[in-house]
Amino acid sequence: MSIFDRPPPAARRRPGFRLRFTAAVILLAWLAGAASNGAGAFETSAKEMILVDDITGAVMLDKNSDRSMFPASMSKLMTLYIVFNKLTEGSLSLDAQFRVSEKAWRMGGSKMFVELNSRVTVSDLLRGVIVQSGNDACIVLAEGIAGSETQFVELMNAASKKLGLANSHFMNVTGWPHPEHVTTARDLAILAHAVIRDFPQFYGIFKEKNFTFNGIKQGNRNPLLYTYPGADGLKTGHTQASGYGLTASASRGGRRLIVVANGMSNVNERAREVERLLDHGFTEYSNYTLFKAGDIVEQIEVWLGDKVNVPLIINHDLTVTLSRTERRDLKVKVLAPGPIPAPVNKGAEVAKLVVISAADKKPIEFPLVAGTDVGRLSAFGRIGGAFNHLLWGEQKR
Repeated sequence: MSIFDRPPPAARRRPGFRLRFTAAVILLAWLAGAASNGAGAFETSAKEMILVDDITGAVMLDKNSDRSMFPASMSKLMTLYIVFNKLTEGSLSLDAQFRVSEKAWRMGGSKMFVELNSRVTVSDLLRGVIVQSGNDACIVLAEGIAGSETQFVELMNAASKKLGLANSHFMNVTGWPHPEHVTTARDLAILAHAVIRDFPQFYGIFKEKNFTFNGIKQGNRNPLLYTYPGADGLKTGHTQASGYGLTASASRGGRRLIVVANGMSNVNERAREVERLLDHGFTEYSNYTLFKAGDIVEQIEVWLGDKVNVPLIINHDLTVTLSRTERRDLKVKVLAPGPIPAPVNKGAEVAKLVVISAADKKPIEFPLVAGTDVGRLSAFGRIGGAFNHLLWGEQKR
């Protein structure tokens, strides 16, 4: 299963969404096979890294993206995913207030600086997590929603499985060091994509540059918000064991890229490397729309049908992410079994579209469906059609 193959929550699912999304997801599996080649041509000091096109799902660069790593505060994206989902389904409101426990108040590391036994709104707590990376804010949210951090972590791991985070396991809501609190760069890219896709109404908080709470003003930890055009999220992370990491997103020219980079040695290197990775994705790759949903790709002959041919239709937009070299080598062809026997039902899968971009990449197949119904000829017509085929090698009408 490819990394973006997940529908949005039922409350937000739109008719036809899954079909449109399927093409992007399958494409990711296709391009992922050559990702290591791209990473070999582009050196990075990140120990684990993945660069993905958010629309097509194409992996442009990959370095140890499936290797287990400590996510540090980047794991707060899963904490936020649970909170956003509660808000979306209506079981939680932004105006709700949660009490600050002693555990939350004593929490070390980055802080929102909540006061013991005070009550804080969910709206403020979200900004305390996103902008200020507050460990204390994470604990307040977890205890307020699930009763305890332990119970909230169970929600995180359940959601992780549903999202397809195959190599992630959470032990706390903050990313506090724990030998079993692990993920991968690929899983974090899936999670970032899910946050952007499923909760656009809350995503704008990620680009807020500062937040003041309890008289203390703190700036957003994401360095790209101040230096990189189009940057709008998501989350930094750092512990001694993990090094410096960043899960980031930026948009330019109708494209959105997601990058996860971890294991760098300092904040300056982190900012510089992630900007370099995004620049590479935007300048060296482009998105190409090969077909729009409903386009007729080809006509195929129908054996003994009341129509000679049936149009082959693609049911979804087909957009691919390619480098300049891959674009020059792009090949598209139709795989069909030859004349297909009548009757043919409109919408039935009758052929496949095969896309090949480079010799070292696995071809990808997309289903093609019949664009119209084709009935069978009468018994007399079938006899005549078969005779013409034997005589002329093709059907004559």
